[in-house]
Amino acid sequence: MPEGRINKEHDLGYKHLLTHKKTFIQLLRSFVKEDWVKEIDESQVMLINKSYVLQDFKEKESDIVYRLKIKGRNVIFYCLLELQSSVDYQMPLRLLFYMIEIWRDILKNTEHHEAERKGFKLPCIVPIVLYNGVNNWTVCRSFREMLDGSEIFSNHVLDFNYILFDVNRYEEEELLGLANLISGVFLLDQKIDSEQLKDRLVKMIEILGDLSEEEFGLFKGWLKWILKPRISEELRFKIDDILEKSRPTEVENMVYNLANTIDEMTQKAMEKGIEEGIQKGIQKGIEEGLQKGIKEGVLKVAKSALEKGADIDFVASITELDIEIVKKLKEEIERTK
Repeated sequence: MPEGRINKEHDLGYKHLLTHKKTFIQLLRSFVKEDWVKEIDESQVMLINKSYVLQDFKEKESDIVYRLKIKGRNVIFYCLLELQSSVDYQMPLRLLFYMIEIWRDILKNTEHHEAERKGFKLPCIVPIVLYNGVNNWTVCRSFREMLDGSEIFSNHVLDFNYILFDVNRYEEEELLGLANLISGVFLLDQKIDSEQLKDRLVKMIEILGDLSEEEFGLFKGWLKWILKPRISEELRFKIDDILEKSRPTEVENMVYNLANTIDEMTQKAMEKGIEEGIQKGIQKGIEEGLQKGIKEGVLKVAKSALEKGADIDFVASITELDIEIVKKLKEEIERTK
């Protein structure tokens, strides 16, 4: 399956998960080590059902926007889902574009006299990037690092830092220790093989059993989005059936049924790989044999024509052999006379 399609499934999976308010707050509380996280009041958090991704990047990424109050102050969390295999070194600039779009939108929807009154303030925007690529995130974390000569002008140039959630950089032990929905998702979304996936699912049995009915439903939905694009049509029905019938009280059965399906998926992939390898080998042998036969036939025709007195240039032109090869054939004939 093409990479772009898999990324699209990831976009939908994460979007479905993180537009659930409790899960988004859990993400912040689990991985952001800042005092203000403790001040978040869930009742003050509101999802903004609008995307600010520019048209040029619509096929590449998606975003999630929340508005809330912390200590009576207006704040916006802008989360960009960067679910690509490679990193984009213009990320701070793109985040700036999106932040400006949000502020423009706010001003557009604010009464003119209100926006111009003394004391009017725009909300703070906290930019966030969720990245699940296998490559290390080597993009600069602050905007001013993109500006040539920013060190000369100190506080006179624009700057901000974004929060990065780098899925593949968290340790397995840390994620298991957090023991919640979002850490479990990260644990399974890391770049791991089928055996590791099975092993981690088994380790998560207790965690999954402690999830609420709502969280368990979100986890199953995310797992379905992520697993299904990677397996055959036949096995997708099995995954659907296993997940649809599972309840939090039946986690162990669900995990072992999924593990068996992953085994079946791996076995089918191996068999397909072996079969394709054999077919390629046979095809290559046939092609090489034909090439060899054709070459030998052409040489035989050239030799026969030379023995009957044909001119070297003439033989080269009718057989399309290199003239040096024809000359060597002529010399060989004359030596054996």
